Amino acid sequence: RSGRSAALRARMEERLLGARFRYLNQQLYTGSSRDAARLFRTDPAAFHLYHRGFERQVQRWPERPVQRIVRYLRRRPASLVVADFGCGDCTLAASVKNQVHCFDLVPLSPRVTVCDMAKVPLAAESVDVAVFCLALMGTNLQEILGEANRVLKLGGTLMVAEVASRFEDTHAFLKAMTQLGFKTVSKDFSSSYFYLLEFAKTGPARPGPAPGLRLRPCLYKRR
Repeated sequence: RSGRSAALRARMEERLLGARFRYLNQQLYTGSSRDAARLFRTDPAAFHLYHRGFERQVQRWPERPVQRIVRYLRRRPASLVVADFGCGDCTLAASVKNQVHCFDLVPLSPRVTVCDMAKVPLAAESVDVAVFCLALMGTNLQEILGEANRVLKLGGTLMVAEVASRFEDTHAFLKAMTQLGFKTVSKDFSSSYFYLLEFAKTGPARPGPAPGLRLRPCLYKRR
């Protein structure tokens, strides 16, 4: 009897967690990075809940994109300085020898610097590699990627791993990236779960809107 009620309670909690995760997820994709920073400043517990829900989604994938980025960095010199935008639990920093600046909205690890992704506390042209691993959220994508351009050295690398279903027009997205001062080095569309894109910084972002820089909100289905 008690076993059955415990199972029922666990199922109810699971459903509640799922509903809250979807709600938070929607807030993150439909507001700006400033809204997200404000949301989690007032409710840090919500971020932990979001991260738990996010982890459960990604666990179902055959491969985690962060592991691909880890492999990429291990092939490059360990002297390269990395900025991890939306670092979560700092898996990347813990897996490589490089110096990694970890930025996120809530510190899931002591390594995290808490900030808005459109305004990170780094000097201009101070890093060799900028990473967004499932972290391109918010309606102000141009501002966030502009910040990555600002902190990257000329010729520096921008790595983007993002949920495949979010891209409505990859061609338009890549074209918009050239306006933001990046050229495409490689694109991997082989996974049906996520795309992996590598860019090199060619110069500062050009002024004006980049209309092709659109990603659909990542809306997780109810299970």
